[in-house]
Amino acid sequence: MLFRCIPLLMLPVGLLAQSPHETLVQRGAMLFDKSCTACHGAKAQGGRAPNLTRGEWKSGGTDNDIARNISKGIAGTQMPEFPLPAEDVKAIVTYLRSLESTSPEEAVTGNAETGAIAFFGSAKCGNCHMFQGRGGRLGPDLTGIGAERKVSEIRKAIEDPSAALRGGYRTVEVTFNDGRKVIGVAKNEDTFSLQMMDAKEHLHLLNKADLKEVNQTHQSLMPKIALDVTTMADLLAFLKKGKAEPAAWKPAADFNVTDARIRNAAREPQNWLTYWGDLNGHHYSGLTQVTTANASKLQSAWSHQFGASNIETVPIVADGLMFITGPGSNMAALDAATGRKIWDYKRRLPEVHNYCTVMTNRGAGILGDRVYLATLDAHLVALDAKSGAVIWDVEVDDYRKGFSITHAPLIVGNKVFIGVTSGECAVSGWVDAFDATTGKKLWRTHSVAQPGDPNLASWAGDSAKYGGAPTWMTGTYDSATDTLFWTTGNPGPDYEGTVRAGANLYSCSVLALDPATGRMKWYFQYTPHDVHDWDANETPVLMDAVVKGQQRKLLIMANRNAFYYAIDRITGEFVAGKAFAKQTWAKGLDARGHPIVIPGTDPTVEGNYVCPDALGAANFAAPSYSEMTGLFYVSVRETCATYTSVIKKPVAGQPYTGGGQREDEKQGEQGFIRALDPATGDIKWSTPIHLGSHAAGVLATAGGVVFAASKDGNFLALDAVSGKLLWHYQTGASMRSSPMSYAVGGKQFVAIANDSTLLTFSLP
Repeated sequence: MLFRCIPLLMLPVGLLAQSPHETLVQRGAMLFDKSCTACHGAKAQGGRAPNLTRGEWKSGGTDNDIARNISKGIAGTQMPEFPLPAEDVKAIVTYLRSLESTSPEEAVTGNAETGAIAFFGSAKCGNCHMFQGRGGRLGPDLTGIGAERKVSEIRKAIEDPSAALRGGYRTVEVTFNDGRKVIGVAKNEDTFSLQMMDAKEHLHLLNKADLKEVNQTHQSLMPKIALDVTTMADLLAFLKKGKAEPAAWKPAADFNVTDARIRNAAREPQNWLTYWGDLNGHHYSGLTQVTTANASKLQSAWSHQFGASNIETVPIVADGLMFITGPGSNMAALDAATGRKIWDYKRRLPEVHNYCTVMTNRGAGILGDRVYLATLDAHLVALDAKSGAVIWDVEVDDYRKGFSITHAPLIVGNKVFIGVTSGECAVSGWVDAFDATTGKKLWRTHSVAQPGDPNLASWAGDSAKYGGAPTWMTGTYDSATDTLFWTTGNPGPDYEGTVRAGANLYSCSVLALDPATGRMKWYFQYTPHDVHDWDANETPVLMDAVVKGQQRKLLIMANRNAFYYAIDRITGEFVAGKAFAKQTWAKGLDARGHPIVIPGTDPTVEGNYVCPDALGAANFAAPSYSEMTGLFYVSVRETCATYTSVIKKPVAGQPYTGGGQREDEKQGEQGFIRALDPATGDIKWSTPIHLGSHAAGVLATAGGVVFAASKDGNFLALDAVSGKLLWHYQTGASMRSSPMSYAVGGKQFVAIANDSTLLTFSLP
C-alpha cells in the first residue's frame, strides 16, 4: 500500500524530459526517488510508509491498481493523488515491479482443477481461507492472490506462514480476568479495545478492562503444511488461475439474520436490520432508555471518520456489528459499541463520474451472514458479514449507459430488490430482483410503460425511450398482502414537458409489485406529467388507521410536491390528502387524489415562479411513524424557485434536464419538523429550524423522543407529543442522512452521519 506522510515536492515539468537512451526502469527510479522516498524510503524499502518491495499490495496488486493508487490516492490513508502523466505513472510502476524480485516468474505447471480439490479437501486450506466466495474466514481471502503474488512468493507463504503475517490476521492470545483464554486473529486493536476472531470464527468485541493480558504471538495459526511436489504444483496452479465452484450457503451458527428476523424487526429494537429499520418504512425505534426526561443529558459516545465527504449512509446494526457504506461504493463493519473497524471493503470503481451519476451511497442490506451492496458502477455485491470477503459480484446493468445505484437494497425472503438512478440521464428506470444465494437475476419491472402496455400512450412520440422515472430509493414491503412497494422519480427531461405530452406513466408514482414475479398489481401517480423535478421517491410508509370510522390499510407519503397522501395499500385507492407545506402550483387534490393544477405554472423559457423548489417540501430524508403517538413526523422545507425550460436532444448517459431552476434566496430554505395526523394529513405541531434539509430525516422512539437534523449541522431531540426542543448538538457539518438507534449491552445509542463523520450519542 502506498502512503504519504508529508506533502511531497513535484518535479518541474522541464526536468521530466527523458533521454531516448534511458530505460523505463531508470526513469521510474528517478521519479520515485524525487517524489516518494521521503515516506517509502530509498529503493522503496520502507520508512514512515510501507516497504513496497515485498509484493504486499493491500489496496490492489495489479499494475492498474498500483497506477490508480498513485494517480488517485487511497481514500482513508495519507496517500494523496499524484496527477502525473500516464507515462510517468507507468515508469514508477515498472520500477516498483523491478524491486519485488530479481528472479523471473516461476512457470505454473500444476493442474488447477486438481488443486481446487486439494485446497478445499486434503490440504485443508479452505477451512481458513476463502477463494471466490467459498471457504473459511480466519485467514485472508485468497481470491486475488494470483494477481498480487508470484508463484515463488505464494509457495513461501504456504511453507512458512509465520514469515509475514498480514494486518488483520496477526495471532493474538488473550487472557480474561477470570483466567479464561482465547486464541485467534486480531482484526483491530486500540488502547481500550480489541476486536478478534477465534479459531472457530467467532468474533469477540472486547474491552481491555475485562482482560488480564493480551499477547501477540507472532506465530500464524496456519500450520506448516508438508505437501508433495505434485500437490504443491496443483495448489499453486489453482491459486494463480483456478476457479472455485459455488458451495451450498449455510449461514454461520453465531451470526444469522434470517428472513423471519427481518420481518419481525420490531421484536428486537436493539438491532436495525433494514435501511428503514423495518420492512414497513416506519423508521421508528422501540428503545426506551432515552426519554423526554433525560434526552438533555445525551453526549458523544464515539465517531467514525469516513475519509471522504458527501456521506448519506444509514447504518445497519445486527448482533453488535454495524455496517456502513461510503460514497465510493465502499463498506465497513464496525464494533457497534466502540466504532472500531473490523473489516472494510474498498471498491475499485471505473470512471463512473463521466457517466451521469451521483457520487454517494445510502446503505446496505443484510440476510443470513451476508451483507449486500449496490454500487455506482451498477453492480450488486454480496459480502461475508464477518470478514468482508466477496461472495459474488454481478453486473446489474452497464454504467456507461448512465445507470448507477446509490440506495440500500431491500431484502425479503431470499430475494434482493434494487432500483436505479437514471432520472437525468436520458434512460429509463426499473426494479430488479436477484437471488440472494447466487446473485442470479430473477425479474425486471420497468418504471416507464413499455411496448404492449396501453399506458405507453401516456408518452408522446418516442419520449418513453428517454423517460427517466428513476427508482433510486429503497422500497418497503407488506407481509400481510405479500406486496412490494417501490417509488419512481421524475420523467425526463425534468423541466421541458412539451416533448413528452401526456401523464408519463409510471413516473412520480408508487408501484405495487408481486415480489415473486414483478407483476404490477396497481400504481398511483402523485404528479402526472411532472415538470418540476418532483420525484416521488419519498418513503412509502405502511400503517393501519381508522379513516372516517373505517379501519384501513394505508400507504402514506409526504411527497416532494408538498402534498400529503394516504392511499389504500390493497387497492391503490386514494383515501385522503392535503398540502403539508407551502405550495403554489395546485388548488388541491380531487376525489381521485389528482392535483388540480393551476394554469401557467409550468416552466417557460422566460421562467415561472413556483413553490416548492425542485428539491421539494420533502425528499429522500426518512420520515417516521410512531407506533406510540400514532403521529407521522416529517422534515419539511418551505421554498420557492423560478423554473425555466429549454428543448435539448437526448443522449443516453448524458445529462438531460431540459432547463433548470433558480431558488428564491429571499424565501430561503425555511425548515420545520412537523407532526401529521396520518389519517387526514392535519398538522398537529410544527417546530421551526433555521435551515430545512431535503436529506436529513427524523427518527421517533418509544422513549417519546423525535430525533431530527437541520442543514446547518445541528442534531436535535424533540418531544414527540409537543415538538418542544429537548437537546441539540452542533456536529460541525451539514447532514444528509437520517438518524437511527440501536443498543449494545443494554446501552442505547443514537447515530447519524454528517458530511464526513458518523457520530453516535448515548446517555452518561
